[in-house]
Amino acid sequence: MSTSYPTLFSPLDLGGYRLRNRIIHASILTKYVVDGRPTEKLLNYYRSRAAGGAAAIITEPLAMTAYNRQPSRLRVWDDVEFDALRSIADVVNQEGAFILGQVQDSGRGRHSVGRNDGAVGASALPDDLSWTVPSALSPGQIGDMIDDWAQACGRLKRAGFAGVEISAGHGHLFHQFLSPWSNHREDDYGGDLEGRTRFLRELIAAIRSECPRPFIISLKLPGDDGVAGGIDLSMAKNISLRLAEQQELFDCWTWVWGAHARSLYKHLPDAHGERHPYLQHIRALREVAQRMASGAIGYLTDPNECETALTNGTADVVFLGRPLITDPAFPRKCMEGREDEIRYCVSCNTCWRSIIDGAGLECDNNPRVGAVDEHHWRPKPNTTKKHVAIVGTGVAALEAALTAATCGHEVTVLGDHEAPGGKTRLHARLPGGENLSSVYDFQYLRAARLGVRFDLGRLAELDDILQRAPDITLLATGARACIPSWLTGEWTTPGLIPGIRAVAAEALDRNTVTRGRVVIVDQDHTELTYATAELLSTRFSAVTIITSRERIAHDISLINRQGIYQRLHDRGVSLVCNVEPHCLESLEQAQLLIRNVYSGEITVLEDVVALTHASSRVPNDALLIPLRAAGLQVHAIGDCHAPRSLLATTREAYQVALNL
Repeated sequence: MSTSYPTLFSPLDLGGYRLRNRIIHASILTKYVVDGRPTEKLLNYYRSRAAGGAAAIITEPLAMTAYNRQPSRLRVWDDVEFDALRSIADVVNQEGAFILGQVQDSGRGRHSVGRNDGAVGASALPDDLSWTVPSALSPGQIGDMIDDWAQACGRLKRAGFAGVEISAGHGHLFHQFLSPWSNHREDDYGGDLEGRTRFLRELIAAIRSECPRPFIISLKLPGDDGVAGGIDLSMAKNISLRLAEQQELFDCWTWVWGAHARSLYKHLPDAHGERHPYLQHIRALREVAQRMASGAIGYLTDPNECETALTNGTADVVFLGRPLITDPAFPRKCMEGREDEIRYCVSCNTCWRSIIDGAGLECDNNPRVGAVDEHHWRPKPNTTKKHVAIVGTGVAALEAALTAATCGHEVTVLGDHEAPGGKTRLHARLPGGENLSSVYDFQYLRAARLGVRFDLGRLAELDDILQRAPDITLLATGARACIPSWLTGEWTTPGLIPGIRAVAAEALDRNTVTRGRVVIVDQDHTELTYATAELLSTRFSAVTIITSRERIAHDISLINRQGIYQRLHDRGVSLVCNVEPHCLESLEQAQLLIRNVYSGEITVLEDVVALTHASSRVPNDALLIPLRAAGLQVHAIGDCHAPRSLLATTREAYQVALNL
């Protein structure tokens, strides 16, 4: 047992099972399921989290009823894939952990583009995000679904699963029945609290009847869903009181925030708000049934936070999702006093985007998600030790350095900045960016411990690299903002209309407020731009963002985009879309003419005292051709290869260094 976190690493009896500690992996969609079967990547993922020390793992939502048979969900509605389910349980159990399946249906909810054809729900009312109108379930259909879920849970139990989590929050189907906003029924499953909770109460009873203990039933209930007319904390308490009347049937509960609405971003709080923002409310809600085991959830990334939540009356277990994506061995490292070896979650929510908009679960700070040995990566030593020179100080350079050094190569890093981090270091100083420092701090410290030599503080020239006679050179010199097409003539003079990074750095170094409007021309659509806009709202009396696209934050995932919109509107930042600068001469009169890109209509922004641009970036690859001409083997990586996201940069740097 860890002496630093004695409660976190103490056992807990739950639902007839003894958990080895209090850490449960929260349900995370992976997209590692194909045709209803787990891929090797999914088995690797679960194995690594179990071997990494988690006491239990909750799967992603399962296909368990006649209404929910997507091939992207594990098939549990019949016995066809029973052996596959057993293989999942075996993988987790063999590492000393337990596996729980998640019972969930999205109902009318959808946060991807488009509407949810075939959706069922409490009432024929539109989803707050996609405007999907579901088919209202009849009482008979509800009964059939309950039977399907109960039988599927029995199948999980026979396959070796230790229990299930019923997900009744986040705007999913059960939440839709609980909320008066989405449930306008007049039968036994609607109306007052008794009716709106009936579906969930009958489901709990049916699952317990099919699955007597030992079998864990855990509930995820709505706290404040952020929807006017929906569920607030007072109603959440009343729902919990009603469910507590059958507390002998379930074993654990917690409460979550947000819904399939403009409050979706509350589901995954990030560094723009306070840490673990929901724990005080969870502590109050659990008071309705103190003997029921309670779970802490929501922006917990540090073992000290977990220990506090377990000792101050808030919870008996902690549900960790994003931290265990970033480092599957988070529990074991904490238990063994190796916290400095943890890759910490930065709560950037790239994982969420990768599963909603991408091909599968990925992480900015962990390029090995789903690898076979992810929790204890030890690459085979290279038969030929090479001298690798890496030019740059950003995260691509650092990830490549620690990976190459781990593989046994001799590594030298050259860079013009005294401190590592590149543009991510600037972003870490901006609002909501502080967690990003853990990315490059981890990379730098691990690389230094592996013997990487750092020659920083001066610009690396061609001769500096040639003198070291490297076997391979990795060029990780990043990218710079290009000069946008609307900047011409005298206005292109360097510094006259500076780029967003220069403006951000200048604003960080002063505390005075300038009267007048600063305009940001947004042609990059990255989070650094909007973090800078937040900062500038404290340095100028007015801020306007203009873009030629139909919305700002176009390339950012919905869950983060919502948070960006909320903060910018809260700070009075004005947003103008489908426009571009038209005439800069009027800046001398404190005006900026802007033109609608479709109609050509010209409008005027008044009181403009500063103008900056977040433009597309071009690689800083000036050394690439000279190095190749000198006969060196060179690879451009990160933004020097092509300006992209932190996720792509980290992954590419890792792969290139691994294959040297």
